[in-house]
Amino acid sequence: MAITITAFEASPDRGRGLARDMRVRWALEEAGQPYDVRLLSFEALKQPAHLALNPFGQIPTYEDGDLALFETGSILLEIARHHPGLLPADPAARARAITWMFAAVSTVEPPILELQTLMLLERNEPWFEQRLPAVKDRIRPRLDQLTAHFGDADWLDGDFSAADIMMVHVIRRLGGSGLLDDYPTIRAYLARGEARPAWQRAFAAQLAVFEASQRG
Repeated sequence: MAITITAFEASPDRGRGLARDMRVRWALEEAGQPYDVRLLSFEALKQPAHLALNPFGQIPTYEDGDLALFETGSILLEIARHHPGLLPADPAARARAITWMFAAVSTVEPPILELQTLMLLERNEPWFEQRLPAVKDRIRPRLDQLTAHFGDADWLDGDFSAADIMMVHVIRRLGGSGLLDDYPTIRAYLARGEARPAWQRAFAAQLAVFEASQRG
């Protein structure tokens, strides 16, 4: 049986590749693994059939035979465990790559999501303009720290890995915020990720879903 993942049938990201199924699509494309996609409405996310796969009513989920997973970090780690090329073979390097996967979602992503929530849901609040600089200022130290870490390196730790899938996708959420204007090292890092053929295939597949939803 083919791997099956879930995704929005009409994604709120409007085809920009920001929905989290993009991370899983990209990993599967890098691994050369075929997969099916089950598209869900927002209503379907709250139904018992989906809640049995993800009790929080979110996407993506991942099904492979009898195994069902949620949370993209867990899903990417499962894919990487079974398919070469997404984690280093050396045990120490593998441990560092997994650490960077956790760092992407636990350390870098939270302030970025705070900014997204502010921009999408709180723009009309009377305190929006006052709060915006403070939220952005919580992101800049992470970008400074990442820049210092990269130096002249192309990827987070040695060769490209699942950690870069996570980090590239997290940082792409800053597109349009203006925050990356002062970070050429990070912009170059994103460009390298987006230039990978597997990323392009995953993006095209997710974009096709959005375009189909617009035609429907």
